[in-house]
Parts: sequence; C-alpha cells; structure tokens
Amino acid sequence: MESVTTELPSLLSNQSSESCAAVDTTVENTLFGCFYILVFFMALNGNSLALWIFSHQRGASSPANVFLIHLAVADLSYVIILPLRATYHLTGGHWPFGEVPCRLAGFLFYVNMYASVYFLACVAGDRYLAVVHAVRSLKVRRARYAHIISFSLWALVTVSMAPLLITRQTAEVGGVTVCSQLYREKASRNALISLAVAFTPPFLATLSCYLLIIHSLHRGSRLEPALKLRALRTIGLVMLIYVVCFLPYHVSRATFILGYNHPGISCQTRRGLSLANRLTSSLTCLNGAMDPLIYLFGAEKFRGTLKRLFCKDPAGLSGATSGELKGTHESSVSAKSEF
Repeated sequence: MESVTTELPSLLSNQSSESCAAVDTTVENTLFGCFYILVFFMALNGNSLALWIFSHQRGASSPANVFLIHLAVADLSYVIILPLRATYHLTGGHWPFGEVPCRLAGFLFYVNMYASVYFLACVAGDRYLAVVHAVRSLKVRRARYAHIISFSLWALVTVSMAPLLITRQTAEVGGVTVCSQLYREKASRNALISLAVAFTPPFLATLSCYLLIIHSLHRGSRLEPALKLRALRTIGLVMLIYVVCFLPYHVSRATFILGYNHPGISCQTRRGLSLANRLTSSLTCLNGAMDPLIYLFGAEKFRGTLKRLFCKDPAGLSGATSGELKGTHESSVSAKSEF
C-alpha cells in the first residue's frame, strides 16, 4: 500500500520558498463539496439497500454474493466520512474536526479503495471459475472459502493502513487547519513501490480473468444468448469502474510523485499536478455509487429481490429471498447463469 510517511511541514516550506502554494478557488471548493454530497447519498442508499437485500436472502449463498457483501461493507465504511470531505471544501479548505477524524478519513479512504480493488478481483476470479471451469471448480467455490478469503483481505488491508492512524496529519497554515490525509500531496519515490504492489496485481488478475471469460464465451459455451449478454455487461461494468475510479488515480499519483519535485518543473505544472491529484482522488469515491450496479447485474438473487421489492409483490419478495440459486451442485450452465 502507499507509503504513509507524511511530510506536510516540508511541503509547505518548499512551496513557500518557491512561491508556488496551491490555489484553491471558491468554484473548485464548491464543486468538490457538492460532488461529495451527491456521491454520499447515492452510495449510502445503494449499498444500504444491497446489504439489506443480501442479509434477508435465505438459502445457499454463492461465493460471488459473499464477495459482493464485503464490497458493500467496504463502500459504506468510506461513505460515512464523505460529509467531512464536503465540509472541508465548503468551508474553504479548513478542517474543523480535529486530528483524529483527519487520520480516520485517510485510513478509511485507503482501506475502502484497496479493499474494493481486491474484492472486485475476487469476483472476477469466481466468475472465471464459474464459466471456464464450471464443473471442476464446484468443490472450491464455496461460501465458506469466500468468507475466509474476504476476512484475510480485510486483515491485510487494515494492517497495511494502520500506520495512518498513529501519525500526525493536521497542521495550521495561514489561520486554517489543513488535513494532509485528504489529498496526499507529498510522497517519496518509495511510495511508487507500494503503489504498484497495491494496485497492479489485482488489476492484472481482474483483467486476465475477464479476457479469459470473453475468450470462453466467444469460443462457444452453453450459455444462452441473453445470459452471454448479461455476462458481458457485468464484465464491462467492472472494467468501467477500474477505468473511471481507480486507474486515473494511480496513474496520476505516480506522475505526481515522479514529477512534482523535479528540478525543471514549473510552478504552473506543479499546480496542475496537485489539481489532477485532487480530481482523481475524488473519482475513487465514485466506486461506492457504481458498485450497486454490479450487484444488480452480477447477483441473480439481488436482481430478483429488487424487482419484487419495487413491484410491491409480497409473495414474490418472499420467493426471492428464499433463493433462486439452488445450492452448489450446479451444472456448467447454471454456474454460468449466476451473472
């Protein structure tokens, strides 16, 4: 995960000496604040509904559903602090909440982002097994194993991000309190290693799994045309989340680390890199609003329950929560139809 060394004082002194302090305009702060409020309501409602539906489903749970449940929990763990980010911008870049909430905001940001990345990779791996090795994978595609993997990932990400909770992250600058954890605008080149280790493996794993799934579907499978289309939509949606939410941040972050302190870089370019860092950081929050679409396309039980819930069909709702996917001894076709 990204290096947790915070060098705000040195950053501020460097910026002062170079007369290149970041410029936060009123328009920029207003747009960021409104953006976080909008994402907060979308993500809170979507993921809360998802957790409610998943928790009321009866019958055998598929591994994919287990990973999606943990993904919803990860989203909600970060959604709850988005109002703090919005307040920070709407008050002109002032952090009024104190040191501990600042540390918590940074901690939850990274925990959510990397937990989401890894759970999306787990969903991709499960989809690959269900489509390409449907029969042979039945013994390993169990909800119990999915829970073990999920809690192991939570432990890994939490321990990796824990140092953010014990290092000072606020400073007084020009009469306002700055929370350096919201946008990490100072990082050593060592952070590139942790950045690559955190993001590259799950991204490549997800991309590889979905390319293999597409190849399998194209080569010929027993899936009906409608199910093939649903599978491809799910794949496209997951990759869209990577492209919109995660890839820009990591590319921008790497560019920022490599370029910001370069001797020949101009003040205007530094400000551009800082703005790109803030913009792409805010885009990562969109995954909380977009993930419920994966539940809609990727979980048959979720989709069925949602239809009955909004159609106000009590009998149908009961039937949906009793489980439309029957156990784990499925044929290759039924395994693939979990899309």
